[in-house]
Amino acid sequence: MSNYLAIDLGAESGRVIFGSLKGGKLSMKEIHRFSNGAITANGTLRWDIVRIFREIRIGLAKGAKLGPIKSIACDSWGVDYVLLKGDGPMLSLPYTYRDERSFKSFDKAMKKFSQKQLFEGTGIASISINTLYQLFDDVENRPEILAFADKFLLIGDYITWLLTGQARAEETLISGSQLWDTRKRDWAWPVLKKLGIPKHIFPKPAAPGTKLGKLLPYLSKETGLKSAEVVTTCAHDTAAAVAAVPATKGDDWAYLSSGTWSLLGVELPKPLVNETVREAKYTNEVGFEGTTRFLKNLVGLWVLQECRREWMERGEVSDYGEIVKLALKAPALRSFIRPDDVRFAKRGDMVKKVQDFCRETKQPVPQTHGEIARCVLESLALLYRVEMDGIEKLTGRKLSTLHIVGGGCRNALLNQATADATGRTVIAGPVEATAAGNILVQAVAMKELKNLDALRGVVRKSFEVVTYKPNPTLDWLDALVKFNGLKKA
Repeated sequence: MSNYLAIDLGAESGRVIFGSLKGGKLSMKEIHRFSNGAITANGTLRWDIVRIFREIRIGLAKGAKLGPIKSIACDSWGVDYVLLKGDGPMLSLPYTYRDERSFKSFDKAMKKFSQKQLFEGTGIASISINTLYQLFDDVENRPEILAFADKFLLIGDYITWLLTGQARAEETLISGSQLWDTRKRDWAWPVLKKLGIPKHIFPKPAAPGTKLGKLLPYLSKETGLKSAEVVTTCAHDTAAAVAAVPATKGDDWAYLSSGTWSLLGVELPKPLVNETVREAKYTNEVGFEGTTRFLKNLVGLWVLQECRREWMERGEVSDYGEIVKLALKAPALRSFIRPDDVRFAKRGDMVKKVQDFCRETKQPVPQTHGEIARCVLESLALLYRVEMDGIEKLTGRKLSTLHIVGGGCRNALLNQATADATGRTVIAGPVEATAAGNILVQAVAMKELKNLDALRGVVRKSFEVVTYKPNPTLDWLDALVKFNGLKKA
C-alpha cells in the first residue's frame, strides 16, 4: 500500500486529501478542509494566500499522522498569480480573476492585438479573466512591481514553491493562462513582448509528474513529513479532473468538470487551432501525457452559488440540497437565462440579474428560490446541449456520452436535465475527480502506475458512478429553440 497527499485548492474551499493505493484501487479521505473566497482590500478583490498556506500546513501535519507518505502535490484553480522577489514570500496579495481590473485591461489589450492574432499565438480563447490581461494591467498600472519581481507563479505553482523552494511552471496550469503557446509548448514570447510583459519573471516549465524534491527542512520538521517527495501533478484542477474521467479508449465521449465553472470539452491528441475554433471561443490546454484538453470555459454553478450566498446572508436557505428540493417542486422549462451572458460573470445581485434577464426577454419572471434555481439549472443543461453540438462540428466526432465529474455531478436534477437536453447518456462521477487525478498522477510519477490508461483503470475500479439516460421530449426541443433565441450581452 502506498499513501499520498493531495492539496486541492478551489475558489470556494481548500482541502488536503489522504489517498491510499492498494491492489489497483484508490481510497481517499478528506483530512482537512478550510473555506476560501475573495477578500476585499482597498477596494480590490484578493486571495488571502497567507491564510491558505497556513491551512495547508495544518492539513499536511494531519496527513503525517496517518502513515508514511510517498509524495505530495498541489492543484488549484487557474489564471491567478503571485509575484515574488528572491526568497521573499510575495510582493503583494494576489488579485482574484473577478477583480474589475481584468475587464479593463482586456479592452486595452485588444487595441494592440486582434483576437485572431492572440489565438494564433497561443491556441487559447481570449477571455477577460486570463492571466495575460491581468499581467498587462500590471504593465499599465504597476510597472514598478513587475520591474522589481524576479518570479511569476500561478497559485498551484506558488504553493509548490513554498513547499520546496523550486520555482517551476507546471504545463497544465500555465497553458490556460494565455501566456503559453500550446503548439510550441513554450511561453508565447512574441505575445508577451508586444504587451510589454518582461521576460525575466517566467520560470522553467515542468510537465505533470515531475519530481521536485523533498519539503523544505522547516516544513518537514513542522509537519512530521520526513521522506515525502513533492511532485508536480496536473496542477490545474480541471486537468487533474479530466485525467480521472473513468472513460475507456475511444473518441465518442466528452467531459464536463462541473463546479463554479463548467469546463466542457473532449480530449484530443494535439491542439486544434483555426479560425472556426477561435470564433466558437474554444481553447486548447495541456492535458496529462501530452494530450490536449479541447474545451470551453462556461459559467457553471457560479450563478446558483451567488444566489445561495445572497439567500444565506438573509437567513432564507441553508444548503444546496435544500435548494435542489425546492427546484424540483418548481415548474419545469418555464424560464431560461443565458449563463454565458457577461452580466452573470460578475459578483453581486445575482438573483436580481436572473430576474432582470427573464423580464428583459419577456419570459415569466422566477420569484421563489425553487423557480430561480430551476431556471438556472435548466439553462445550464441547454447551454451544454448547444456546446456539445458545437464540439461535434468542430472536431468531426460523434459524441454519445458525457462524463460529468466534480462537485456538480452530485446534482441529480442538473444531471437528468443535461441528459434530457443533450439527448446523450450522462455518467456522473467521481465527485472527487480532481483529488483522484492529483493523487494518481503522483502514482505515475512515483512509478506505481504505468500511464494514463492505467490511471483511468484505477478510477473505474475505485469509484461508483450514476448513469442518467436521456428522455429528449418535445418540450425539451421547444426549450432549445427558445434558449437559442435568447439574446445575450
